[in-house]
Amino acid sequence: MIFKIFSKKNPAQSLKNEILSGLTVALALVPEAVAFAFVAGVDPLVGLYAAFMVGLIASCTGGRPGMISGATGALAVVMVSLVKDHGVEYLFATVVLMGIIQILAGTFRLGKFIRMVPRSVMLGFVNGLAIVIFLAQLGQFGDSGQPGWLNGTSFEGSVIDVAWMTGIDLYLMLGLVALTMAIIHFLPRFTKAIPSSLAAIIIISGIVIMLGLDTKVVGDVASIAGGFPSFHLPSVPFNFETLSIILPYSIILAAIGLIESLLTLQLIDEMTETRGKGNRECVGQGLANTVTGFFGGMGGCAMIGQSMININSGGRGRLSGIVAALALLSFILFASGLIERIPLAALVGVMFIVVIGTFEWSSFRIMKRIPKEEALVLVTVSAVTVFTDLAIAVVVGVIMTALIFAWKHAREVEVTKEHDQHGSDYYSVQGPLFFGSVQNFLDQFSPQTDNDDVIIDFKNSRVCDHSALKAIDSLAKRYSRNGKKLHLLHLSADCRRLLKPAQDMIEVNVVEDPNYFVAIDNPSRHGL
Repeated sequence: MIFKIFSKKNPAQSLKNEILSGLTVALALVPEAVAFAFVAGVDPLVGLYAAFMVGLIASCTGGRPGMISGATGALAVVMVSLVKDHGVEYLFATVVLMGIIQILAGTFRLGKFIRMVPRSVMLGFVNGLAIVIFLAQLGQFGDSGQPGWLNGTSFEGSVIDVAWMTGIDLYLMLGLVALTMAIIHFLPRFTKAIPSSLAAIIIISGIVIMLGLDTKVVGDVASIAGGFPSFHLPSVPFNFETLSIILPYSIILAAIGLIESLLTLQLIDEMTETRGKGNRECVGQGLANTVTGFFGGMGGCAMIGQSMININSGGRGRLSGIVAALALLSFILFASGLIERIPLAALVGVMFIVVIGTFEWSSFRIMKRIPKEEALVLVTVSAVTVFTDLAIAVVVGVIMTALIFAWKHAREVEVTKEHDQHGSDYYSVQGPLFFGSVQNFLDQFSPQTDNDDVIIDFKNSRVCDHSALKAIDSLAKRYSRNGKKLHLLHLSADCRRLLKPAQDMIEVNVVEDPNYFVAIDNPSRHGL
């Protein structure tokens, strides 16, 4: 039974891969969690506790084995104003409510709506996030001797007010980063006994320690020493005023967290050719954040960078995420002094490899092959991800895609006019009839000049929404005012129920009439 959390084919090999991959991820989590805590304006341990608890609970209960969760920059930039205006205790209360909202989203099966994210938006999300991860690492090239060098880094895409390294310090940092990347790239050609990322971190750390090289280490960022997180209720008044403060932040954080988590889930699905469970992931993320808020953590969601490290290092099951979380806790409790000696250059090199692996380089090749509109969406989503945040980028991308889709199909409705043997004007409608195409539809009829008997056939059309029904009803009224007799053929049953003024004009054919539902929640309760 225990081996179900990793591979069934080779349990011993899979167990080793899961453990080593988890250790690699844990090392990469330390500077990220600390950095995002600084961005949010809280103590580094608040970020580390979040990485531990969110990572552990999401790995155990989430819907995507192999995915790593923890404190993220996308959430941190939203938290900063809350912490500044109201304090960290309000942040803890917000994280608890955020988790409850996410649990409700999973319970009501809202995770399925991630399927509405188009491929072009997904590519833009991946590319934008790769750029964000890259830019986030540039802050490590700041001069640690300058106060606030880390706080000058915006992890949503811009690096500002950073006092950059110069001279030998810069060259040493670049050299160690390049050596780290070279080890990760070439080591698998010789052996796969140990994840190349973990091997690179160990080798670079050994070189720096043995040679006494003066380069920045994890301890230069902040101390990670601490105790076990303790339970406490957020110290905030339990009243409506508090709810009015934390609820807007909770909704935004819940949305951002779920969007980033579900998109990362989809990406890992593609990489591993397996399928995660979106609704279960919503519940898992919600449970993780709810518990984290009660234990002094800043909350979190899926981390695409660390998830890529895990997958590329051989982590496929839940065990790797569990090991990463427990290893991170052990660093905090017992091994802080050792972990603080790891060169930041080694961790930056690992993240640069993640950037290279995450960015969809094929998007440059397909830009000339896909429609111009989709290429525009891809570039826009990438840019918005870099300069604002992920949730806004995805919403913008989906809206752009929907508007482009509506514009294209609005031009597809065609109405052809003929005269039948009885002297009637016969109109045949082809294409979808919806809010975007109704005006084009109405413009192709001439109630004043048509013959006294008019037939409109919807056999090759589909009435999609309320706007389409209103257009048909309006057209029927126009013919009626001009004293013309109108026949409406091949309308579905729900259309017939909703077209009240046109009821007498509808010809019913139970054999040939289409069977579909107009896009209204409960057609029997709606009229025009």
